[in-house]
Amino acid sequence: MALNQALSGINAAQSELNIISNNIANAGTVGFKGSTGQFAEVYAVTGLNLSSVTVGSGAELTGVAQQFSQGDLETTNGSLDMALSGNGFFVVNNGTGNQYTRDGAFHEDANGYVVTANGANLQVYPPTTAGGFNTSTLTNLQLNTAQSAATATSTITVSSNIPSGATVPTTTPFSPTDSTSYNDASTLTVYDSQGGAHSATIYYVKTGNNAWNANLYIDGNSAGTAAMTFNSAGALTTPANGNLSFTPVQPTNGASFPATMTVNVTNTTQFGSAYAPGTLNQNGFQAGVLDNVTIGTNGIVTAIYSNNQTTQLGQIAVANFANLQGLQQVGNNQWVATQSSGTAVLGTASVGQYGNIEQGQLETSNTSDTTAQLVSMIQAQQDYQANSQMLGTVNSLSQTLFQAVSR
Repeated sequence: MALNQALSGINAAQSELNIISNNIANAGTVGFKGSTGQFAEVYAVTGLNLSSVTVGSGAELTGVAQQFSQGDLETTNGSLDMALSGNGFFVVNNGTGNQYTRDGAFHEDANGYVVTANGANLQVYPPTTAGGFNTSTLTNLQLNTAQSAATATSTITVSSNIPSGATVPTTTPFSPTDSTSYNDASTLTVYDSQGGAHSATIYYVKTGNNAWNANLYIDGNSAGTAAMTFNSAGALTTPANGNLSFTPVQPTNGASFPATMTVNVTNTTQFGSAYAPGTLNQNGFQAGVLDNVTIGTNGIVTAIYSNNQTTQLGQIAVANFANLQGLQQVGNNQWVATQSSGTAVLGTASVGQYGNIEQGQLETSNTSDTTAQLVSMIQAQQDYQANSQMLGTVNSLSQTLFQAVSR
């Protein structure tokens, strides 16, 4: 029996060394979770036959417990590098089903999808047309690498001051090529439906006390004239809603402007004797290419384009489980759910039981402290050596006994 006891001890110590060796081998693996061996004593007889003098038959490995403690977060500044600070797993799909990982070292593949090192797609809740996200379904996260579509200018907003002390121009009729036929002018850039840039100028012509005409020209073509009036305090009275309507000449390059272009002059005043252009803004923009991606702590992925437009691409799904020890490791830093773990409880980061997502960081292995692993290795090695010594001792005693019997 002693031979079997010593042999079982050697096997148990060898199993512990194998587990520790795997922990150390993955000390630099992103998101790796270490394991510890669980051992139990062995009896050669049933519980009914045990007595106060029964000696055990050795030890055996009964399980390998996974350690899901948080690893340290390391800054990488990679826009698609992510770490979960707190509970949860990223959800990825390899084409055959969902798997779960703490490894946030994602990258963009040739088709614009965000994937793991082994090509599994990161799963997100898709955006809805009404705003927010559809949390009833998951989809692959794809970065919109195409250009952000252009939008034609439909509204110009003017916040200017035209001088109350101005005089009515002596030259008539108004002509944009004759500066004596108008009082002041402001120029800005507007865009057509294809993102083409055009020069737009608003010419102000005083027509009487507190009365002005605004003339809009785009690329030298008249878009029309609209009247403005002010009260004795210099505040705009006409138009009442502050909107001047113009009809732009359509471009000849196949693009277009809206049929009506609105110039909002609500914040335009008539004070003093000096013209102040103030600010001129418009709502059109050129086409843009993907410039950057931001990921909030709540997992919302936002694409930022070169034309300063943004689009929400999805919200990263986060999973948790009733029994983490029931998860089955399948390699590549990924787990799958089992009957023991229970089904995945899906949610979003920064809510309830789920941790935050930190962009530009990665979670290091929780076995990166190799000192602790080396201490465990020394203990397992001593156990191995002690059982080997016991095996040698039992063998020597057996040989002595055999020699004595043979005499």
